Amino acid sequence: MKRGSVMKAWQFTGTDKALGFNGVAEPKAGPGQVVVEVKAAGVCHSDVTALDDPGWMPLFPVLPRTMGHENAGVIVEVGEGMDQWQVGDRVGLAPVMADGDALGYGKWDGGFGPKLLATSDNLVKLPDEVSFELGAMATDAGLTAYHAIMTVGGAKPGMKVGVIGLGGLGYIGARVAALSSAKVYGAEINPETRKLADEIGLAGVAESIDAFKDKKLDLIVDYAGFGTTTAAAIETLAEFGTLVQVGMGRLEATINTYPIIINQLSIKGSKSGTKEDLEALYGLMKSGELNPPMNLITQAEIPGAIDKLRAGGVVGRYIATISRLD
Repeated sequence: MKRGSVMKAWQFTGTDKALGFNGVAEPKAGPGQVVVEVKAAGVCHSDVTALDDPGWMPLFPVLPRTMGHENAGVIVEVGEGMDQWQVGDRVGLAPVMADGDALGYGKWDGGFGPKLLATSDNLVKLPDEVSFELGAMATDAGLTAYHAIMTVGGAKPGMKVGVIGLGGLGYIGARVAALSSAKVYGAEINPETRKLADEIGLAGVAESIDAFKDKKLDLIVDYAGFGTTTAAAIETLAEFGTLVQVGMGRLEATINTYPIIINQLSIKGSKSGTKEDLEALYGLMKSGELNPPMNLITQAEIPGAIDKLRAGGVVGRYIATISRLD
């Protein structure tokens, strides 16, 4: 692929519109930028929401925009002022920019195409022992999960922790907490996903977190966020317990304020994470102890994966391998 040539990418064109497989110009690194050849890109539930919910349109001021905010690849061009990076470096890309913008949104194209621009806000070295596919999964599902349960929630050895939703984020969050020697209880509505309890290292698993009310949980992280899950978490926490809300399945919940007051509970929100979180996560993946389930697809299969996520019942993260056409 020669510089200035056209590459094909899946682009957001508006609410309730199918992704467009469009020709876009190959990016060129400006000052403070690098070009990353995308090797793997994750497909996320938020991609479904962006396509279906008009409330997300303010995040796309310029259309069309190449989607894909979970990415890993290899640096192929280094711009001025980025001498700490070299062509050939393996990298994962933390999606959020310092100004709150993000890859795949705003003015930044994402990884549903062969190449993208990135800055120091994004770049994290990907260890040789971690595959591009795992590296991509970690950048959003992993980063968000780790930040919520470890950085915000403060999971530590001996703590009794509840995790609601054991899908892409929840699997990683629960596994990270288990690896930190916390005692972890999981809630998951999908019976097939509940079968992963031993693999994750759970002390118990049920359809709803309130099944563990007698365990006096110190921390619950809600990776689902369907209203009823938030309400159940508040009813389940021990005195002085903490709820960390991550999932956005529903943006409103009806909750009972009585246990919040009587048990002096804390409620915190958490989104995304830091590059330091991603580095720590890569360290766990490098050890081989964190290997979440994934479904490998091609770039052409990205729209189909989004449809399957929309339908529900998917076990594991969809990760697209992006091939470059020379």
